[in-house]
Amino acid sequence: MTVTHRHAEGVETVATETTHAPGFRQALAALRIAFGVTFVWAFLDKTFALGFHTGYDQEGVLDRFGPAAWINGGSPTEGFLAFGVPENNPFKGFFNALAGNSFVDWLFMLGLLAIGVSLLAGVAMRLGTAAGALMYTLMYAASLPLENNPVVDDHLVGVIVMVVLLLGAAGTTWGLGRTWHRMPLVEKYPVLR
Repeated sequence: MTVTHRHAEGVETVATETTHAPGFRQALAALRIAFGVTFVWAFLDKTFALGFHTGYDQEGVLDRFGPAAWINGGSPTEGFLAFGVPENNPFKGFFNALAGNSFVDWLFMLGLLAIGVSLLAGVAMRLGTAAGALMYTLMYAASLPLENNPVVDDHLVGVIVMVVLLLGAAGTTWGLGRTWHRMPLVEKYPVLR
């Protein structure tokens, strides 16, 4: 809705007020929290090989907390980057070269945890959603060509969700976003919002 204010000095100012349907902010917060849970859960599963995607050996036998667990020396990136990138992927060589690299493993795992915590708490949403969008973009590129749809898959949807969460100020409902925004460091460096 656009509101025009006429001041005594003859000056007009125009303000735009955004209104949302009842429940919109809560729905956005629920989406933020759900995506936060997926990032934190991926971190935990890869750290401890809990068996929801990590922890199975070549024969399909589950070994929770076994050698596939990151805490036991397993590589959280090797399986997908070495064997999950399609043969006809134009970036296959690049992604295969990253597989099992300890720097890439640490970067990936810290990224999962930081993005998840950012989304769950509703803080540092600019950095958290930007990092989430980047991670989803890289996973999208590693999945090409797509198996079930020529253009869209869950990774691309994840990129879109990260943008929506950022633009919708999703951290301010059911999160610590409002308090976070008032912190002196965050006020001084808005990129931390």
